[in-house]
Amino acid sequence: MVKITGRTRDGGHLQRHLDYITRNGKLSLEGPDGERLSGRAEVRTLAEDWRDELSVAPQRRDAPVSLSIVLSMPAGTDEGRVHDAARAFAANLFADRHPYVFALHTDDRHPHVHLTVRALGRDGERLNPRKADLQLWRETFAAALRDRGVEAEATPRRARGVVRKAERTPVRKLRERFERGEGLMPKTFAGALDSAARPPSAEPPWETRLRQRQAAIRRTLVVEALRLQASKADDDRRLGQDLEQFIRTQPPVLTQREILARALAMRPEKPTPAKDRSR
Repeated sequence: MVKITGRTRDGGHLQRHLDYITRNGKLSLEGPDGERLSGRAEVRTLAEDWRDELSVAPQRRDAPVSLSIVLSMPAGTDEGRVHDAARAFAANLFADRHPYVFALHTDDRHPHVHLTVRALGRDGERLNPRKADLQLWRETFAAALRDRGVEAEATPRRARGVVRKAERTPVRKLRERFERGEGLMPKTFAGALDSAARPPSAEPPWETRLRQRQAAIRRTLVVEALRLQASKADDDRRLGQDLEQFIRTQPPVLTQREILARALAMRPEKPTPAKDRSR
């Protein structure tokens, strides 16, 4: 996964973000060419330098100081290889254009790297990635992982049968706090639960469009699998068989509302309190 998780808007915001990804100075930051920053004092100096660079450049008032990017892999992936792949990813995309720092986090089930890239480039170019850029970033990170012996592909979500949008990081953190009994339920999640508990009389049009789009993608994959399997080349036929197996293992097309509705339906019912018969 390669995901932009936010943008810092001023020097103070950047300082707080860097404090977070370094666990208040307990983790070191790594920059280009293996440069290391350790402790809160060095992190504060970096934040001040980036802020000062921004202050002398012509810009919009709301222009960000930096972009926050997370590079993540599933639980069980070797942490050192994820770290090395992130180092190669950052050097490949930003080394000659934008200053950056990153830190590896291993206190979660999923090893992940927090990469912070200065929005203002060395030549005055501003970093403003589009959807095509994000796909290129995913492909670059996947290639860096494969170079280090980690199986990874940058397959678009829709080709993997994933139709639900990813949960926004602030909402996920609030939901996880609520599930631990440490806070209130996020309004977004509460609204989704309410929608799941009251199923609509007819399928909403956006869900119909999702199913139609997913069906079209799968038909395209089936046609390609059959074409490859009819080839005279052994490699093509093997690829066609692999593609057929991939299609067979695609998950069902379920929206967030349907997943929550199934979870609610599977919850055990609370026992009805017994009536008081002593009267």
